[in-house]
Amino acid sequence: MRRQFRSLVLLVVLGSSVACAAGIRVYDEPHRDYHRWDAREDRAYRVYLSEQHRNYREFSRLERPEQDQYWAWRHSHPDTDRERR
Repeated sequence: MRRQFRSLVLLVVLGSSVACAAGIRVYDEPHRDYHRWDAREDRAYRVYLSEQHRNYREFSRLERPEQDQYWAWRHSHPDTDRERR
């Protein structure tokens, strides 16, 4: 029983590590596309906040109009090395 429990815990930990590394998909409604929220997107979001003179707030907690403002900015500031999705 203990062995099965340890195996289950290990699978959960490994699974969540993989999910974090891959990022999550976020839908950009005004542009009708998806973005992968990963470390690169988080860096871009922090640059946006800095340029806008705003304090950090988790993106998922922003109101929809604020999220739309970010996506509009993001589409005009693409990463040059980023692959198309």
